[in-house]
Amino acid sequence: MSITAWVGCLVTAGGTPISPAEQEFVFLARQMQALSLAVHIPLVCFGIAFPVLVLFAEWRYLRTGDVVYRVLAKRWSKVMLALFALGVVTGTILSFEFGLLWPTFMASFGNVFGLGFALEGFSFFIEAIFIAIYVYGWDRLPPRLHLLCGVPVAIAGVTGSLFVIAVNGWMNHPSGFTLRDGRAVAADPWRALFGNPFFWHEWVHMYFAAFIVAGFLLAGPYAWGRSRGRWGRYERLALTIALAAAAVAAPLQPVIGDWAGREVARLQPVKLAAMEGLGPTTSGAALHLLGWYDGSEVVDGVAIPDLLSLLAFHDPNATVQGLDTVPVADRPPVNTVRFAFQAMVGIGSLLALLSVIYLYVRFRRRRLPTSRWFYRAVIAAGPLSVVALIAGWITTEVGRQPWIVYDVLRTSQAVTGARGIPIGYGTLVVVYLCLAVALAWLLHRLSRVPLDPGLDLDLDPDGQAGHAD
Repeated sequence: MSITAWVGCLVTAGGTPISPAEQEFVFLARQMQALSLAVHIPLVCFGIAFPVLVLFAEWRYLRTGDVVYRVLAKRWSKVMLALFALGVVTGTILSFEFGLLWPTFMASFGNVFGLGFALEGFSFFIEAIFIAIYVYGWDRLPPRLHLLCGVPVAIAGVTGSLFVIAVNGWMNHPSGFTLRDGRAVAADPWRALFGNPFFWHEWVHMYFAAFIVAGFLLAGPYAWGRSRGRWGRYERLALTIALAAAAVAAPLQPVIGDWAGREVARLQPVKLAAMEGLGPTTSGAALHLLGWYDGSEVVDGVAIPDLLSLLAFHDPNATVQGLDTVPVADRPPVNTVRFAFQAMVGIGSLLALLSVIYLYVRFRRRRLPTSRWFYRAVIAAGPLSVVALIAGWITTEVGRQPWIVYDVLRTSQAVTGARGIPIGYGTLVVVYLCLAVALAWLLHRLSRVPLDPGLDLDLDPDGQAGHAD
């Protein structure tokens, strides 16, 4: 099965019995939405974190006068523009999909969450204006004014994601409206979006994930270059900035994950039960590593007594609600959610460990690591961070199924009845393949632009003679 079909299967969840034709609509619509989300979410990470890294490099240039920082910031800004352009295309596709694939959802609840998308639109226009000024303002604006023109880009990247995540938080914990004849009335969008208990932990979790993904993906090419003998001062500075961002965020992410997990245990206990494969409601519930949920319990897994109760409620004897508290039709696909959750946690733990090693060597020994295995791990960390990112969103979104608005509107009730979905789906795949090829070509071309031969690239970031090991 292709990756696209596999991701589509992940978002196909249980629900009330529907006809085969309707089921086909749900399946294809979820495939399309899953594909678009999987493509767009990594770009959101760069929209949040990359402007901060670019501005940091330029700030270091203004503070130290070191021209290498300026060259780095200028080259990165071109990559930032390319990724922003790609994000515009994928984000536009995603916004159209909401209306085309889920018309009942938009018609019934648009007056509640529409404010979030409207504010995201303002953030987008601000980002577009200032990113153009910033990228094309090199050598045209005074240095400090140029740096200030980049600040709105960083702010807009954060606020844009904030407003969209507020909508997602509302979908997971709907409030701020009265339901009448299947439609929301007396809507209070501000309370629904920003007074929502799911909003804060989702946004903070995503914010740190953005720096992890962007940092490790950005560090990967420089770690690869080291193995190929490209290890000048420019490469070392670039890798240091990128790894610093990821290494600070990764060890903090488990703490934020604990906060998010406790909110899920309190407000979405069925999702927690699916994440852990807990069939019956249990006091002192065990946590299972690996294994397979067979419909009643996890088999062939490693059970750690009382740990689930301890993590969910900070009490080893606490009662954890199981899947048996809701009908089968109201349960998400357990193994899909479990595997996604365990993949996220497992990869996140490895990235945190790699980050701790880097921070220890960097601050304790005042140098970059020298082990070849470390740099191989950095190369692998970029793609793995994307897998963890997507796995986290699968946990969040599939764990909510069969509801598109939790406990209010089923996904099967919100889907379109249009019969042109297969054509649209095929077209979407072709478009994303073309965009991937175009981006790869553009990034390769940017990477081949030679550095200024007049730069002093013989000193390491600490001002000492640099060498590969």
